[in-house]
Amino acid sequence: MKAMICERFGGPEVLAERDVNDPAPPGPGEIQVRIAARGVQYVDVLMLAGTYQFRPEPPFIPGGEAAGYVVAAGPGVTGFAIGDAVMSRHGLGAFAELANAKAVLCDKMPTGLTMAQAGVFRGAYTTAYHALLQRGRLKAGEWVLIHGAAGGIGIAAIQVAKAFGAKVIATAGSDLKRSACLEEGADHAIDYRSGFVDAVKALTGGRGVDIVYDPIGDKVAEESLRCLAWGGRLLILGFLGGGPTNIRSNYLLIKGIDVVGVRIGGLNEADPTLAGANMRALLALAEQGKLKPRISHSFRLNRAANALQAVIDRAVIGKAVLLSDAGAPAPAVAR
Repeated sequence: MKAMICERFGGPEVLAERDVNDPAPPGPGEIQVRIAARGVQYVDVLMLAGTYQFRPEPPFIPGGEAAGYVVAAGPGVTGFAIGDAVMSRHGLGAFAELANAKAVLCDKMPTGLTMAQAGVFRGAYTTAYHALLQRGRLKAGEWVLIHGAAGGIGIAAIQVAKAFGAKVIATAGSDLKRSACLEEGADHAIDYRSGFVDAVKALTGGRGVDIVYDPIGDKVAEESLRCLAWGGRLLILGFLGGGPTNIRSNYLLIKGIDVVGVRIGGLNEADPTLAGANMRALLALAEQGKLKPRISHSFRLNRAANALQAVIDRAVIGKAVLLSDAGAPAPAVAR
């Protein structure tokens, strides 16, 4: 099979297309997937650079989420049949034509999504759902301020928040990105680059927001504290702005603010039962047409480096996807 291999640590240029052996037949509880679409995530950028908390040593095949067709099932697998269209989660290995995955980490593809959308769904929507509903305790009618709102987890957060009755203020750095946020359901979209506290206070009648969803960190997180109402929750999802912020504890005390860390990998490891229930809830919402990934960039698998560079350059609105050269036909297999 063909696969994109990280041959040394570095930027997207370290990826090389190689012919490698097909994976071994799936073991107990595993399925083998002929992958049609793969999500491209900032986590992949960090893994290539060797700076993610999970640090595989080169050579390795990156990629953690995908969609495709079941071509083989290992012993003990009862929920999937050959030819089923599935969404799969991988520790590594999705930037390839074939990959094995634990069946418990896979789901049948909902009718509301295309194969490309299914390939980019899992990471963004499970993050947004867990962050807002469980870590943020979102209630209908609350105000949510979403930073980085035109990114993959930002668009997902807009859609999840609106599905549960929130009022959404999105921040983004260009007219094009703000327009996309409004198209995805945000009530308001503002430019955050010269400060956003006054705009947020004006939009909420001086009260402030109940939840800040922040994958940016640095000075954005510090300013966000001033946007929160009494009892507000600051959700910390990452540090794309250059690093963590120094939280001023006086803001937390005066306003009764909760600062809450969100890491979807931690949930998957610590409470896989809850993670599975979350995914089933999200699939039901996708079936109803309430959740639908926005894909601005599609690339063939052998252009994975270009896809990752687009993520680094913040050119992507929503998600980027890697598609197999042959598209996504149902596989021809011997039964």
